[in-house]
Amino acid sequence: MSEATDTLNGFEAEQASTPRVVVLISGSGSNLQALIDAQSYDELGGEIVAVISNKADAYGLKRARDAGIEAVALPHREYDSREAFDGALIKVIERHEPDLVVLAGFMRILTPRFVQRFYGRMLNIHPSLLPAYQGLHTHARALADGVSEHGVSVHFVSEELDGGPVVVQAAVDVTSEDTEDSLQQKVQSREHLIYPIAVRWFLEGRLTLGARGPTLDGTPLPPQGLRLSHADAAEELDEDLEDDA
Repeated sequence: MSEATDTLNGFEAEQASTPRVVVLISGSGSNLQALIDAQSYDELGGEIVAVISNKADAYGLKRARDAGIEAVALPHREYDSREAFDGALIKVIERHEPDLVVLAGFMRILTPRFVQRFYGRMLNIHPSLLPAYQGLHTHARALADGVSEHGVSVHFVSEELDGGPVVVQAAVDVTSEDTEDSLQQKVQSREHLIYPIAVRWFLEGRLTLGARGPTLDGTPLPPQGLRLSHADAAEELDEDLEDDA
């Protein structure tokens, strides 16, 4: 019986390379930490190779360094225009040869050139059930409108602000007791739940964006993506539903 080898017809099987991720941040980086935690448990499907911030004092850079990840500060105020900054940012990102670019609280409006360079391999997370409440101050606006349901969305980035194809959402029930702070906390817990999942789908090749929109395992996603209900997300997070009653 011949010795087992990793060769076939004289050719050695090539080791599959680990998918590479670059994360862009502007602040604390709590979603970055959720991604780092998932990676530490081998649940991300790839490796975060760099974290880049447009603010040198962003706490998320410390999170990256503490995890042994290259942390890069690229202050946008040092550039004469949005186009010049995005051009420099493209060069820094491409130096790391990422399979996926992840926006995790990156508070910059991106130029069309930047979006097109990474289109189809760039994800963002937004604190609302898109297409509702694009832009800023989502929790305050939801409370002012008296909605009964709010949440978070992961979507592919397009040239429209917070308007790219949605991949997955998680809902939260809004109660009469909720404040902007309490609502933010409920939404943020769901951000940390679904963002690593969406990233892993992409890195494993299950999630793709084609001409007709995003697909998961070859099946087209609905306009608002897959949605976790409040109860489903609460169960995943071990939340006490009675507290929300």
